[in-house]
Amino acid sequence: MTLVLTAHERGITTLTLDSPASRNALSAQLVGELAERLADCSKDDSVRAVVLTHSGSTFSAGADLNNPPNPYTFVALLRQIVTLPKPVVARVAGHVRAGGLGLVGACDMAAATAGSDFAFTEVRIGVAPAVISLPLLARMDPRAAERYYLTGERFGAAEAVRAGLLTLAADGEDVDAALAPLLDGLRRASPQGLAASKQLVAARVLETFDRDAEDLVQRSASLFASAEAREGMTAFLERRDPAWVL
Repeated sequence: MTLVLTAHERGITTLTLDSPASRNALSAQLVGELAERLADCSKDDSVRAVVLTHSGSTFSAGADLNNPPNPYTFVALLRQIVTLPKPVVARVAGHVRAGGLGLVGACDMAAATAGSDFAFTEVRIGVAPAVISLPLLARMDPRAAERYYLTGERFGAAEAVRAGLLTLAADGEDVDAALAPLLDGLRRASPQGLAASKQLVAARVLETFDRDAEDLVQRSASLFASAEAREGMTAFLERRDPAWVL
């Protein structure tokens, strides 16, 4: 079964994460399919830009705990989004959690409905948003990252704009109306100009990948292998508080 749908209209290819039963959890299959679709877009001259969106009420709930991708494969996917010679725009109409925020952060622009919400939930299961920090910490307000990384609390679309996670939030639930001027601008831009301009704005993010990717993969692996993380993930699956909750 295909987990990433593709549609194309007037130079914009839309890739839709289509595993709503798992809340678009980042499984090995979904990550692999998304990487393949992005590679196709990179080689297709008819594609001016890519919109990354979702079916169901959740953009992505983060890593699939039953069938997670290899961490190096996920890092490669994030880097692929950052280095794709066409802009990638995240379109969110719902919830985004944990690793899903890495996808949003890797995109060049991101928009969400007013009712969308976000949370770095890793800290609540005994791990940390390590790998997804590669695109996120270069783009987010440091004080906002400190707060939401450490508390795991939910925050809304307006706060996500202030924090540097989103480019814009819709006034209501019509995210497509909010995105229309951005996509119109991309359609009017030259392919060469877009690729060169993206290189300029993504350079700082790529420096983070080159410097920190290996360290963060190893740190993530160590945390996920710990007894505390096992308790956190078990508690999550059993829908109970982990042992450390006071």
